[in-house]
Amino acid sequence: MTPSLAAPARRAGNWVRDWVRSTPGTHIWLLIIGITSLVIASASEGLEQFLLHRTSSNIHELNEHPLPSLLISGFWIEQPGSFLLYAVMFELVHANVERWMGSWRWLLTVGAAHVAATLASQELVLLAIEGHQLPRSMTHVVDIGVSYGLAAAAGVLTYRLPPPWRYGYLVGLLAFFGVPLATGATFTDFGHAIALTMGLACWPLTPAARVGPGDVATGDDDGDGAGAPPPSGRRQE
Repeated sequence: MTPSLAAPARRAGNWVRDWVRSTPGTHIWLLIIGITSLVIASASEGLEQFLLHRTSSNIHELNEHPLPSLLISGFWIEQPGSFLLYAVMFELVHANVERWMGSWRWLLTVGAAHVAATLASQELVLLAIEGHQLPRSMTHVVDIGVSYGLAAAAGVLTYRLPPPWRYGYLVGLLAFFGVPLATGATFTDFGHAIALTMGLACWPLTPAARVGPGDVATGDDDGDGAGAPPPSGRRQE
């Protein structure tokens, strides 16, 4: 490598290293999803279906293995080909929120939203089954993925943006999640709405809630090193 290219490459490498170090939760989560996606992509059709159903947080699994199913379901995506899209979303949304709020507050926000949205959406499925609006086979529906956590992080990211960008972002966010909810909503759309609402309700956990009206909240203040970031029947995710 020529000297003229060595310095920019070194700066880029340092930037990437600092970015990953300041957002460990996001990148560990993304690494695990990458591994599970490779497992799904290389599995036979029978094994794939077994894994998707066994790791789902559906009614059957919640009754049989409540805690493991809630945890494990957040580390799988149904379509391995979507991994690159999720990688981009993790960098844009999760990494920025984790770096801004700090890892523990970020984890509390997305973890609570994932659990609450999963339980509430599956309760909706159970009520629909009991009301004969859905078949009993829906107790085994594939319900895996990371979109509930993403919806919560996208919600709390609203407070990271300065006005007037904040308001335009919020309108777009409400439209993105609200239109499916208002037009033939599935249980997943219902879960997304809950997760988004929880993210928006996490204002007290953000640095913006701990500064004065005239100040700009640009980083984390809890000492974990996360400061301002650098210049249909299935749950489909």
